Amino acid sequence: MPDQAGVLVAVVGATASGKSDLAVDLALAVGGEVVNTDSMQLYRGMDIGTAKLSVTERRGVPHHLLDVLAVTESADVARFQRAARRAVVDIWSRDKVAILAGGSGLYVRSVIDSYDFPGTDPALRASLEAELERVGSHSMHESLRGVDPAAADSILPSNGRRIVRALEVVTLSGRPFAAHLPEPRYAHARTVQVGIEVSRTVLDGRVQQRVERMWQAGLVEEVRRLAGQGLRDGRTASRALGYAQLLGYLDGRWSQEEAKERTVAATRRFVRRQDAWFRRDPRVSWMAPGPGLVEDSLGVIDTLR
Repeated sequence: MPDQAGVLVAVVGATASGKSDLAVDLALAVGGEVVNTDSMQLYRGMDIGTAKLSVTERRGVPHHLLDVLAVTESADVARFQRAARRAVVDIWSRDKVAILAGGSGLYVRSVIDSYDFPGTDPALRASLEAELERVGSHSMHESLRGVDPAAADSILPSNGRRIVRALEVVTLSGRPFAAHLPEPRYAHARTVQVGIEVSRTVLDGRVQQRVERMWQAGLVEEVRRLAGQGLRDGRTASRALGYAQLLGYLDGRWSQEEAKERTVAATRRFVRRQDAWFRRDPRVSWMAPGPGLVEDSLGVIDTLR
């Protein structure tokens, strides 16, 4: 294995591909610690619906940036970037390998790539957020499509917060939102990305099974409890897969079974978008799941000698 100082490994791939378990396996094999790069696992109490590893499942491997936000707080990628980079440096200071694990593509890129986020204008942001409240995210999405079709294609119509941010950046800069995404240039030379390659058919089946397990594990009760803690008021947390659908059930908009079906459908759509995001990065070394996954991934890390 390479000297561990300054080694950064990002485990990427779609939801339900097995990133969290592989990250723990690699941490145990190389002497590493894990930094969460799933935007929804930042939230305290959002455990079942985000498939957050339990303390037992972490197998003694330290995990950073889990459970750091209340559900009423907004997740912010620029703030996350600063916290994650501090965590990576801290891990390196103890001669450990830093291993990122999570499927939020921009969160991963914010850590591994040289990238400074564009500025913000409080007055413009407030105006756009007021418009979002007035007309809804789908109408705002159409506005975004009118000025930046590529950005509209990359952002879900239900993701009002990202739509507002894209419109803000386009308005302030006069350039497409995508022009501000990080270029594929690692901030640290000793960086590798390991992707878990799972077929769409297999992923569709895993998503169905995963949602069923979440329901059986008590996701409905988890959402009901978090609703009492202000989940509905959280701009980011309230839109999480499963949570948004179950809030609709609790509010009487549809049945619990329909909420489950909507969660499966929305997760499958999200999986396709995740896969497309990571596939655009030619630096990812894709690995097939199975008995040789850990060994093959260690081979990629070993190239950093």
